[in-house]
Amino acid sequence: MNYKGLSVSLILILGITSSVFAQKSPVQLLLGGALEVGGEEIAEILFEDGGSQTVRSGQGISGYVGGEFTIPSLQQLAFRASLGFKYVTTAADNAHIRLTRIPFQFTANYYIIDDLRIGAGLVTHQNIRFKADGVGPDLDFDPASGTIFEVAYRGFGLSVVIMDYTDEFGNTFSATAAGLTFSGTVSL
Repeated sequence: MNYKGLSVSLILILGITSSVFAQKSPVQLLLGGALEVGGEEIAEILFEDGGSQTVRSGQGISGYVGGEFTIPSLQQLAFRASLGFKYVTTAADNAHIRLTRIPFQFTANYYIIDDLRIGAGLVTHQNIRFKADGVGPDLDFDPASGTIFEVAYRGFGLSVVIMDYTDEFGNTFSATAAGLTFSGTVSL
């Protein structure tokens, strides 16, 4: 092959690969979190100064990591899967009272425009534990499953999670929560 043929071949290869790399990768790293409120009262904490604080089953702050997957021919449709940690504590100075759980989410998302996304899917909470740190009884809950709905603009959104928790004694608590969410993707 002469230099002219080699040069044309290199230009064609560079042109093809640069257009491939300019496209959004179908697999993205997903990072995010939420601040959620709601749910039923699990415990009421009474403080020494006469005040009190309620711990609710749906409230908490969470962070998660996962992936966003798109089908190249359907760029407006994306599937998200994530695993995280959700936590809420109280203002108690002398005890570490907390409700923790590990959420797993799987959602189908439709991008109405590049920055506006609506999504719906399934969410499960595993290892749901209320720890009273000696102030009261600890509670363990069965794994819970529910539904999540979200609308987001430029990574900031509103969500609703609908689910129930059942404790080790068979008592059921609504853990339905509304939240402010934030998320972003990074190309792999």
